Amino acid sequence: MDRLNELWPQFWVAALETLYMTSIALVFGGILGLVWGVVLYVTRSGGILPNRPANIVMNTVINFFRPIPFVIFIAAVSQPLARAVIGVGIGTNAGAFAIGLAASFAIARIVEQHLVSVSPGVIEAARAMGAGPWRILFTVAIPEALGPLILGYTFIIVALIDMTAMAGLIGGGGLGAFAQIYGFRQFEPVVMWAAIVLIVVFVHLVQLLGNRLARKIMRR
Repeated sequence: MDRLNELWPQFWVAALETLYMTSIALVFGGILGLVWGVVLYVTRSGGILPNRPANIVMNTVINFFRPIPFVIFIAAVSQPLARAVIGVGIGTNAGAFAIGLAASFAIARIVEQHLVSVSPGVIEAARAMGAGPWRILFTVAIPEALGPLILGYTFIIVALIDMTAMAGLIGGGGLGAFAQIYGFRQFEPVVMWAAIVLIVVFVHLVQLLGNRLARKIMRR
């Protein structure tokens, strides 16, 4: 316990690093994944803007990168790609970039699946009323799938918090790195469990907020 008291400043810095990486990764990966998911949905066979070549290319890219274990992905992406895009290959920014990019592939599938689940009858009714493809997408398909999409993004945020634990591999910091460096490696279980408990609290709060927001949306 004395050791934990000594490490309180580093503990809260690590907590802020976890929140920072999660937030940046969510914005970056969430927007990128949303765009890719929408492209997959509209270009699929029977979609509102069918385009087989574009759909095949997008599916191939996502299917290639999505199965790569994150511990390998973050190491492979951090130096060449992160350095080229954001100028650094280590640290919290590089960690957030790698996490967001990895999450975008899963988000794309979640967005596609929830949009596909929208009743075809609703889409056909909008077409019959003269709505164009983009109007159908933004005023019918996305609003109809909004509740499930919020739940999907809630799941992704929880996964992002888990992924930040591996950011220590590239010097990203965060609670995961704090638990490993000051807890596990120094045989301080109290320190390690303090980090674990705070991660669990973060996850619980995110899940609670996501569930409430989705429930509110779906009741409209």
